[in-house]
Amino acid sequence: MDVHVLGWLALAVIIIVMIGVDIVGHVKTPHEPSMKEAASWSIAYIAIAIVFGFIVWGVWGGEYGQQYVAGYITEKSLSVDNLFVFVIMISSFRVPRKYQQEVLLAGIVIALILRLVFILAGAALIENFSWVFYIFGAYLLWTAISQARQGVEDDSAQDEEWRPTGFVKLIAHVIPMTDGFVGGKLLHRHAGRTMITPLLLCIIAVGTTDVMFAVDSIPAIYSLTSEPYLVFAANAFSLLGLRQLYFLIDGLLDRLIYLHYGLAAILGFIGFKLVNHALHTNEVPFINGGEHWEVIPEPSTAVSLGLIVVVVLITLIASVIGSRHRSRAQSEATRV
Repeated sequence: MDVHVLGWLALAVIIIVMIGVDIVGHVKTPHEPSMKEAASWSIAYIAIAIVFGFIVWGVWGGEYGQQYVAGYITEKSLSVDNLFVFVIMISSFRVPRKYQQEVLLAGIVIALILRLVFILAGAALIENFSWVFYIFGAYLLWTAISQARQGVEDDSAQDEEWRPTGFVKLIAHVIPMTDGFVGGKLLHRHAGRTMITPLLLCIIAVGTTDVMFAVDSIPAIYSLTSEPYLVFAANAFSLLGLRQLYFLIDGLLDRLIYLHYGLAAILGFIGFKLVNHALHTNEVPFINGGEHWEVIPEPSTAVSLGLIVVVVLITLIASVIGSRHRSRAQSEATRV
């Protein structure tokens, strides 16, 4: 896939415009978005991502178009799981509802910059060291098992307390911080001292915590496409729609009771796909004598895309049905 510098510039302009619209239209005037507003903008951002997919399809062909779509759906599915942590994190900081948009947008911008670094580093590794697919694949298979384990845990046994990263703890200990929020300020000067506010600390926490999610998602999407342009585009569009999605499904996340199983299935398939690809391009001396091992055919992009879509649909339908049965059971237990 040959992407001209203008292609990268066009993608950068789209991302900057989307961020600008968020800043001017939604965050500059702090408010709590209504369900209608969150739904409208969520649909708009998904539509932009889909239109970009058609552009990729038209300019570079159907194969790359399918790779982008598969990557976007995967990243979007994983981003829903990220929202669980963001909800807990923002609640732990007790961020006022009207300032939560600012936290999410600023955190997402930080995450985009950090993910670009991850993506470029991943592209360099893959280009020069094909054996890295073994590591990516093994890690995703382990992550899939972890997701499945989370699904079988009892809700009452789950730890709902967010724990700050070492970087966030370091900032809180080294830099003076105000006792509480000072409106929507990130910095506050008082008695000759400049202090950070909990709002700035929460933004840093959201942005840096996303690095942990990038460790899962970047290898996952590289199994679907090895093109850094498509990888970054899929990540960018999935992240930029996260703020609206947060307010749309906040309070509904507990109804996605089978989300962990769906993500486990997707990550397990992608992990297998990575390991299988590594075997097809094997150059490791102690594996099959350094020769390629092509016993299991590699699934095409269309097959991968179809499987991901089916798993997402099954997960959503099963979660809706399961949550209804659970609610009825709880209501009957309360009556008794």
